Amino acid sequence: MVNKTQVHPREVFADPITDRATAIIIAHNHPAGGLTPSKEDIEVTRQLKAAGDTLGIRLVDHIIFNQKAYYSFLEHREI
Repeated sequence: MVNKTQVHPREVFADPITDRATAIIIAHNHPAGGLTPSKEDIEVTRQLKAAGDTLGIRLVDHIIFNQKAYYSFLEHREI
């Protein structure tokens, strides 16, 4: 069972760079149900925000979702 995936800014920003995007929203699921961001979720968000700042592509939000609800870093003032 896969319960983790390594995220790298290079992959996340490849299409937004090609599309000349000025902002992105990222999202991923927590299939087990919990919505609390993990340490890894928080660190990846920081890395992607920093990379976006360097590239001039604003990270608007990072959303974690399950079948019933979601967690927004923006709504929790963590971006």
